[in-house]
Amino acid sequence: MPHHVVSDLVANVLSIAVHVGDTVEVGTEIALLESMKMEIPVLTEQAGTVSEVKVEVGDVVQEGDILAVID
Repeated sequence: MPHHVVSDLVANVLSIAVHVGDTVEVGTEIALLESMKMEIPVLTEQAGTVSEVKVEVGDVVQEGDILAVID
């Protein structure tokens, strides 16, 4: 079952650390977000392979937006 990595807050996407096809472990950084001048790393809670990256650098994400999908 796919695992959706989501944003916990409204933020700007500063960087994306993974690409489709990458293998990730629990705790791997998926993206770096910026909100209120604070940088917030987004980590995966599931090991697997990145099947989708749904955001790009510069995007503004809302709370609950899917950043990536891990299979």
